[in-house]
Amino acid sequence: MRTVSGGEVAGILVAVFWAILVSFLAVALARLAQTLKATTKLVADVTDQAVPLLADASAAVRSAQTQIDRVDSIASDVQEVTSNASALSTTVASTFGGPLVKVAAFGYGVRRAIAGRRENVPAKAPRRTVIVGRSVPSARRAQRNTREKKD
Repeated sequence: MRTVSGGEVAGILVAVFWAILVSFLAVALARLAQTLKATTKLVADVTDQAVPLLADASAAVRSAQTQIDRVDSIASDVQEVTSNASALSTTVASTFGGPLVKVAAFGYGVRRAIAGRRENVPAKAPRRTVIVGRSVPSARRAQRNTREKKD
């Protein structure tokens, strides 16, 4: 029988250690490969789903832009109509306003003059007198004035 020297034992230990290390590294590399395959599949799935979503989002943005352009067009038309109406109102007021006011004032004056000539129609509504926080109708005031004159 042959005796095993210390160097041979050390060589065998190193070989066993290397075998164990290589086995652990092989298992780690196999798991890393599985993780990379799963990651690749996940990225491919996300890409497949993201492209239609981006297309839908782009269509929505285009549609919103179209609607904004329409609203802008309508707003500019409304602004033009408003300025035209303002100009028309100013023109009508300056053309007819002065003469209409004069006619209305003349009509009021004629009515007042006719009402003043009638004998039984008072020219003004009776006034009310306020005494210590309360209102006294003119008829009662007239009675009071006649009583004071008698006393």
